[in-house]
Amino acid sequence: MKMPIKPTTVAALACLSLSVPVAAQDLDNVVRLDVLDGGRTINGTYMSALKLTLKDGWKTYWRAPGDSGIPPEFDWKRSSNVGQVEIIWPSPEVFDQNGLQSIGYENQLVLPIKVTPRNPAKPVRLKGKMDLGVCKDVCIPERLDFDHTLDAEADRNPAIAAAMAQRPYSAREARVTKTTCNLTPTKDGMRIEARMTMPSAGGREVAVIEPGNPSLWASQPVSQRQGDTLVAEAEIIHASGAPFALDRSEIRITVLGSDHAVDILGCSAG
Repeated sequence: MKMPIKPTTVAALACLSLSVPVAAQDLDNVVRLDVLDGGRTINGTYMSALKLTLKDGWKTYWRAPGDSGIPPEFDWKRSSNVGQVEIIWPSPEVFDQNGLQSIGYENQLVLPIKVTPRNPAKPVRLKGKMDLGVCKDVCIPERLDFDHTLDAEADRNPAIAAAMAQRPYSAREARVTKTTCNLTPTKDGMRIEARMTMPSAGGREVAVIEPGNPSLWASQPVSQRQGDTLVAEAEIIHASGAPFALDRSEIRITVLGSDHAVDILGCSAG
């Protein structure tokens, strides 16, 4: 399903449309995609990964790309014997450029995926495409096709294991003791104030709020520490401008710090 265009994505799309005609730069083969095998687990799922190798200095974006990025989109429909695909996102970096903040990965991304087959007795073939934006001095859109039959007998893959180890901590692992979300109506949508009682994730902590509904968009939160509590404030609006209800249980908050990242699922009433 296509994601709605976010207001802050307009700048990124403008960048894409303006940057493509730049002939003075080598824009060929900026990014390559390989499918990695990690074998079949004892519970019958397959470990795999999409490995993106970018030219030096180029970056691509996380699922919530910030002010000046566009999120990647995946199409698995041409795959065979695939029941479910779970993406495990490694902790991303925060980039600041010209007053805009983006969130993503530079030079390389190994994106682990767990694949559950429909029929455990049959081969699993991953066939599809990934649409993404890649940026350096300019930004360009890329569409990468993949077609790979997973190897059930493959050994544990060190690159996949390393990417799995880079995932954000869960709220329990990060010792988050309380998360509340206070919601207040605004002219265009809803203001959210998230308060997370937790130890510091290190250095400047950047919070990212995902509403959980693909029709909703959240602005980049303003985050600040108040003792043992991290406070993040943002505005949430509907892509069409229509009124909406917000389910606190679907809200996802990621805190990105210099020491580690934290993935918090759901919050209670403030």
